[in-house]
Amino acid sequence: MHKPNDYVVHTPMTADQVLEKAAEIVASRYLRGDVFTNPQATKDFLQYKMAGYEREVFAVLLLDNQHRLIEYQELFFGTIDAANVYPREVVKVAFNCNAAAVIFAHNHPSGIAEPSNADKHITQKLRDALALIDIRVLDHFVVGETCVSFAERGYL
Repeated sequence: MHKPNDYVVHTPMTADQVLEKAAEIVASRYLRGDVFTNPQATKDFLQYKMAGYEREVFAVLLLDNQHRLIEYQELFFGTIDAANVYPREVVKVAFNCNAAAVIFAHNHPSGIAEPSNADKHITQKLRDALALIDIRVLDHFVVGETCVSFAERGYL
């Protein structure tokens, strides 16, 4: 007899599939909890979700006014070292989800999580665009072998 929190797998899984399941577990545990006000838990969630990608992916965590997750969306997909990010599309998604705040995340397939000048520039552009419709940008995480927070670094 399995308990509600037991996970039974009848077929082999890849490492990426296991990490995706781990991200789902983290999200389900904290979906309406405080995970997205806890930087380490947010880093764990994003690490499980994004670290294994072979190309750059830009995602947004859409949050309500209590900073609880409404939805996680991967919006832009790029190459091994870049992804084009369009502020208009980010604003549209945030507005349509009735988000009060957002957290951005993208991965660096190289594994080096150091934010680039382009990362800082697009974050400021997105922050300015979202400020016009009263949506706060809480953080931007760069995911590699580690996870770097713009807020912790003082970039926001």
